[in-house]
Order: sequence, then structure tokens, then C-alpha cells
Amino acid sequence: MDRKSARVAAPMEEAEYRKLAAVEDRMWYFAALHRLIERALQKRLAGGPAQILDAGCGTGGLIARLAPAYPAWSWTGVDVSPLGCALARERWGVPLRPGFGVQAEHALPRIVEADITSLPFPDACFDAVVSADVLYHVADDQQALREFRRVLRPGGVLILNLPAHPWLWSYHDAAVGGLRRYRRSGLARQLSAAGFSSVRLTHWNTLLLPLIAFRRKCLPAPAGGSDVHEFSRPLELLGRAATALERGWLDLAPLPFGSSLLAVGR
Repeated sequence: MDRKSARVAAPMEEAEYRKLAAVEDRMWYFAALHRLIERALQKRLAGGPAQILDAGCGTGGLIARLAPAYPAWSWTGVDVSPLGCALARERWGVPLRPGFGVQAEHALPRIVEADITSLPFPDACFDAVVSADVLYHVADDQQALREFRRVLRPGGVLILNLPAHPWLWSYHDAAVGGLRRYRRSGLARQLSAAGFSSVRLTHWNTLLLPLIAFRRKCLPAPAGGSDVHEFSRPLELLGRAATALERGWLDLAPLPFGSSLLAVGR
């Protein structure tokens, strides 16, 4: 992370949470992100019983996507936003489209309103902590990393996704309440300082980076705020195809650049 790139930003507004809830189950970006997290969890938990914390769960899309497929995993979601928590809880109180949400035979997740820099859980109580595009909203991101380490059991896994490249800062980051974008080398130092080892870092969303950079740096900001919205069918298919190709490459080697950073550590 480049501390000089930090901005002063407001917390994510209610409108952005509602947009997220509306499109998280369908938008190509979240489908790709959740698939990467799923693959990382599969490799390290092997589908066995596990306690997993989604730190900054937002409206609960990740849990809704993965919980039905892995009934042995018990989920706890934490978010600082009362609205985000309410929208996440609604997923398990109303019928959802097939393929999303937790059915009756699965254990219901806990959704807790809390700050990730002061988690309300005892030491060493989770097998995995997942935090997707959350740390960049937090002023003291290093304290959040220390909290993740505190609540992880020995050998537990941390999976982070974060926006990459300070030069890519744009209207989108401001609209969602971001504070900074991260460099790979800086994030590696932060994880080491927080006590994580065997860290694997890779960029992703590589193939679409030129389009993302052009949209965010060369064109006017959209009236709707962020880039969290439904895309046209051709763009949706392009996003899904590009990220599927990248997943195949990531089985072989990390990607050297891209709009996002994925980190997995012990």
C-alpha cells in the first residue's frame, strides 16, 4: 500500500449497499470474485467442517453463494453498516432465486454488526477469515489485519481481495467510500508485519484492466456513482469469459498486474 495514496472518504452510503444487494448475485465481477475465494477455501479446508468469518460481509452475497454448496462450513458475517447487516439477514428470511441463499437444511449464518478493527469474538475461534474489498475502507487497516490473525486458529487461512494500483484511483473508489488502493509489495509487507506467512499474492482482472482504466480515467464519472450496476449482456459475457480464462492461468502462476489483488496466507 502507498500511504501517500490514501484519501479522505465518507463511509459507503446506503445507496451503494442497496445497489450491491440488487446486483451482487448476478454481476460478473462478484461471480468471479466469489469463485476465486471458493477455490482458495476448497484447497485449504478440503470441504471439511470449518468456522469461517466473512469480515465485511456487506449484503451477504458471498455467504449466500457458498453456504449451500458446503454445508459443513459454518459462516459468521460481520459488517459495520446496520443496513448492510439488515440486507444480509433478509437473504435468510425471504425466498431467494434457486442457486442462491441458504436452504432450510443448512445452518443459518450469524450476521453481526461490528467493526473489523475490534472483532467481538474470542481468540483462535475461526478456521478461515475472508475479507473481500473491505480493508480499503478502513483507516487502520493494519489493526484489522491484527484482528484477523487474533481470531484465526493456528494454521488458519486468511483470504483477502483488495483494489490494486494507486494510479487507478477514480470516481468509483470515492463513491464506495474507499481510502486507498494497494501495491502488491506494500500489501506483502503489511501481511508479514501482522504475522501471516506462506502468503500467495496475485493480481487478477488482468484482461479487462485496459477497459477499466479507460472507463475510469478517461471518461466522465457516471451519474449513478460507482461501477456497481448491471451491465449489458455483451459486457457481462465478456467479463465472465475474461475472468474464467484468468482462473485457468492462476492454476499455473500468479498474474503480474490487474485491477484487483488476491492474497492468501496462513
